[in-house]
Amino acid sequence: MAEYVQGIPIMRPYIDQDNQGYWDAVKNHKLVFQHCSKCDKYHHPPRPMCPSCHSQDTLEWKESSGKGIIYSFVMFTTNKMAYPAFKLPYAVVLVEMEEGVRITANTHEIEPDEVQVGLPVEVMFEELPDGQTLYRFKKREA
Repeated sequence: MAEYVQGIPIMRPYIDQDNQGYWDAVKNHKLVFQHCSKCDKYHHPPRPMCPSCHSQDTLEWKESSGKGIIYSFVMFTTNKMAYPAFKLPYAVVLVEMEEGVRITANTHEIEPDEVQVGLPVEVMFEELPDGQTLYRFKKREA
C-alpha cells in the first residue's frame, strides 16, 4: 500500500495532444484506452497512429472495465531505487487489463506480501491535495 511522504511532490505526467483524452478521463475517474475502429484493437500508451494497421484517423477513446490481473510487479524495499515520495515498502504493478493492454501503476490497500502475479485487481482513483488525480489498483474478487 503506497503511502506518501510529506513535502515530496508526486511527479506529474507529461500531457500532449496524443494523451490529453486519457488524462482528461482519469481526472473524471474513468480509465480509457485508445481503440482502433478499423482493426478493432485496443492500444496503450496513447499514440497518434494505430500501431497495428497504421491508420491515423480511426482511433477513439473507449472506457475500460477497469479490471485486470497483475502480470508483473516490482517491490521497492530500500530507498536506493525507490521514488522518495512513497513510504517503503511499495509495489509498482504491470496490470494486464481485460481489453488486452498492459498498464503500470501503484497499488492501493494491498499489503506487500499479497502482491503476486495473477492477482485480480481493479482500478481506483485518488485525488491528491495539489489537484492531481492518480489511478491505482486494488484487489478484487476473481
